[in-house]
Amino acid sequence: MKDQMTPLERIAAYNKGDSVDRLPCVPIVGNTAARVTGVKVSELRGDGAAIARAHVAAYRLFGYDNIRIFTDLYTLAEAMGARARQPEDETAYLEAPAISDEGGISSLSPADPRRDGHLPEFLKAMDMAMDAVGKEVPVTGALTGPFTNASFLIGAEKLSRLVLKNPEAVHALCELSLQSALAYAEAIIGTGAAPSLTDPMSSGTVISRRQFETFSFPYLKRLIDYIHGRGKSVTLHICGKTDKIWDLMADAGADCLSIDNEASLEDAKLAVGGRVRLMGNVRPSEVMLLGGAEEVREATLACIRAAGDSPKGLIVASGCSLPTETPFANIHKMLDTAREAGGGRVA
Repeated sequence: MKDQMTPLERIAAYNKGDSVDRLPCVPIVGNTAARVTGVKVSELRGDGAAIARAHVAAYRLFGYDNIRIFTDLYTLAEAMGARARQPEDETAYLEAPAISDEGGISSLSPADPRRDGHLPEFLKAMDMAMDAVGKEVPVTGALTGPFTNASFLIGAEKLSRLVLKNPEAVHALCELSLQSALAYAEAIIGTGAAPSLTDPMSSGTVISRRQFETFSFPYLKRLIDYIHGRGKSVTLHICGKTDKIWDLMADAGADCLSIDNEASLEDAKLAVGGRVRLMGNVRPSEVMLLGGAEEVREATLACIRAAGDSPKGLIVASGCSLPTETPFANIHKMLDTAREAGGGRVA
């Protein structure tokens, strides 16, 4: 089966409540894109042209509904002084935070996305992707949420202790992170792309609802309000179990909630489906990486059964970024299953 609409046509029609050839579908391709162009993961990070080539090629191969320029979560913190380690052919990880304790907060300053770290290369990738395919598919730039970025500046364990012992230090780190995020959001929008927010440390598996309200929500809301003020909608992804904060995620202004596979799409539909669009949530590892074609098909259809009739709509997607070695056949199968299901609910 072939698509009858471009992604931009599909999203525009879906937003208006018009008929669509199929539901929007986004297997969240991260460093799997390196496999499409036959390069090592390390050849993407820091090379905007290589990032753009890989993600445009992956979109053209699979035909999904959103290009997300992304390699890892650490680019914003790295631009503020943290150190990321890039293995030759695996996703980068945090090697060292920017500061060792709260005494170093005064030495930090917001990042300049046009100068610091690898941020200029990611902006270059967005520019190139927009030039190549921006008239047919949405292009987004991954943007790490302020609370998560704060954890990369001082280390997750130390941030957790500060939440209890020195909340003002946490707020200072979140404010610095927000200022960096605002500047990067402005630069992303300047390319024609839209920011896509990821905030894993705000998960209910990490912090309580009250801590989310105190340390994450205010900064997310200010960031989302800014993006809305620039005319862009916002997708917000928080990993893990988020059912206790879905209402707050919607209150922060997110237009679409990307639901991790650890949560229930059907429960999300009942809780906030009348307020925000939902996205998710086929398991990236157990199904997309390790499963066979029929498992992918059944998991994709299960998502559509659970929330295909959600009042604000559903984007069929993986629950989080796909592992690098996800078989191409499984990504194709997710899209083919969405085409098979068409534009509505399935039995």
